[in-house]
Amino acid sequence: MKIHQLISKVDIALSNEETRFLENHERNVRITSLDDHDRWVAQNLVRKGVFSLSNDSTTLIKNLHEKSN
Repeated sequence: MKIHQLISKVDIALSNEETRFLENHERNVRITSLDDHDRWVAQNLVRKGVFSLSNDSTTLIKNLHEKSN
């Protein structure tokens, strides 16, 4: 297997809670609409690169290159 094949197929391990969050939220999520627990889950998804923060840090934006299961 070549290195570019390995890099292109990197999977992100998600917990059950993170998977449910992805299933229940759209591409753009207002942070103010989340409760404390969902904010914690969202913070983990930002760290993993599944979501990004908007420039004004009020909206989560799902990265389009990520697959949602």
